[in-house]
Amino acid sequence: MTTTTAATTATATAAPEDGDTGDTGNTGKTSGATESAPPVRRIARRRRALSPGKRPPASRLIGPVLFFALWAAASAAGQLDTNAIPAPWTVLRTAGQLWSDGTLSTDILTSLQRAGSGFALGLTAGVVLALTAGLSRVGEALIDGTVQLNRAIPTLGLIPLFILWLGIGETFKIAIIAIVVYIPIYLNLYSALSGIDHRFVELAEVQGLSKLRFIREIVIPGALPGFFVGLRLGVTGSWLGLVVLEQINATSGLGYLMFQAQNYGQTDVILVGLFIYGIFGLVSDSAVRLIERRVLSWRRTLNS
Repeated sequence: MTTTTAATTATATAAPEDGDTGDTGNTGKTSGATESAPPVRRIARRRRALSPGKRPPASRLIGPVLFFALWAAASAAGQLDTNAIPAPWTVLRTAGQLWSDGTLSTDILTSLQRAGSGFALGLTAGVVLALTAGLSRVGEALIDGTVQLNRAIPTLGLIPLFILWLGIGETFKIAIIAIVVYIPIYLNLYSALSGIDHRFVELAEVQGLSKLRFIREIVIPGALPGFFVGLRLGVTGSWLGLVVLEQINATSGLGYLMFQAQNYGQTDVILVGLFIYGIFGLVSDSAVRLIERRVLSWRRTLNS
């Protein structure tokens, strides 16, 4: 009986020691894991601190809205000369009158047709020339130097020469817009094609890809980011060139409307034309951004 009691006491004493030993071992493992790797929350917090963060909705409209709010406040406080800078409501009232007269709608349609025709022509030329120069050494030798020379010449300085060649009608305006558009598209697309890592070319050769599959699966995905940069610059360039060209022997268009307003000292009409150009530029650039985000949805960047 004494032996049984001693054994029971020994077992009871040993059990806590085993449990303590197991707890100590688990605690040591947990501490070691905690010290060796930072917690998930800490990593996520660090990533959020390094990245720009989530973009607020309609973030690109915050700047323009703030500008118009300051302009309206300064006009209401009488801090601006109304002859030089009319109030926003004056510009809106003038735009409404021009629209009701049918003048503004006709000028907008004419400007859109000119910019669209020149942009389509410049886009086609820029893509074809960039692909030819970027995928062929012969094409590069024939095209790249000529385009670089054209880029060095001020495009608007070609207007007198194009008037002599093409006349003073619509053709020379569309041709100048096409030149303004194709240069940034060519430069960015050609640079993207030239910047494709040669290891991808070697991998395609090892895999035995044909020329068509190589272009479709490696060249096009690798060059798309640069192409969209050139496309955005080309869209903006079409509107910038249009402002100047519509003031040369034009009978309609937003540039013509602004030129006539300058002769009569109508500052509000000039501001109407400028704001419409700005709206067209913002909308077209946003459309290109949206297409780029959809097409390049596979790419993870700092902006995304």
